[in-house]
Amino acid sequence: MPRVLLIEDDPSVREGVELGLRRRGHEVRAAATGEAGLAALAEFRPDLLLLDLMLPGMNGVQVCRQVRDRSQLPIIMLTARGDDFDVVIGLEAGADDYIVKPARTEVIEARIRAVLRRLDDGGQGRPAIENYGELTIDRVGLTVAKAGRPLALAPSELKLLMHLSAAPEQVFSRQQLLEHVWDHSYHADARLVDACVARLRGKIEDEAGSPRYVQTLRGFGYRFGPL
Repeated sequence: MPRVLLIEDDPSVREGVELGLRRRGHEVRAAATGEAGLAALAEFRPDLLLLDLMLPGMNGVQVCRQVRDRSQLPIIMLTARGDDFDVVIGLEAGADDYIVKPARTEVIEARIRAVLRRLDDGGQGRPAIENYGELTIDRVGLTVAKAGRPLALAPSELKLLMHLSAAPEQVFSRQQLLEHVWDHSYHADARLVDACVARLRGKIEDEAGSPRYVQTLRGFGYRFGPL
């Protein structure tokens, strides 16, 4: 089972989430502050980070940015209802998904599985390696390079690119992307998609404001190309 690092300052939430995940077979390390959580990263080597936004001292957004500076570890934010502004900032900082507290263990477990699930881009019969201008996508190795330089993509960014590029020129609505990339089968938060698109463009486009690869069709959604 995936190893989970939980950074949460509320003792009751921390203990409840930790106990619930342990009962489901996860190895869990819990920390009450951002500083302690960052210190535990190298030693514990988690498969996923559950990160509370509202932490004392170093807040969750700061922690998220520091983690993203050094790795592409999957990150799910924990947030209280009404923290809309912080949710947007957290997504822009590199979080892959978020959960509103309080949340049942089965909900947290489902989000963990969705973020960690191996990619299935539906590209059967497609070449393993595809080239689009300077962009190279390896569907078997799950890697992306630009002009021969490997790109570090967070899980949600990689899944989004793989899904869009499997059907060039096809337009996907935000809800379709939420369902296929994030496994959200209900009407979820489109900000997940928009923030992920913005981060992905910042890595693969020459000019994020004039995208060549991931394009917006206003009122409809996003598509890959035409190139």
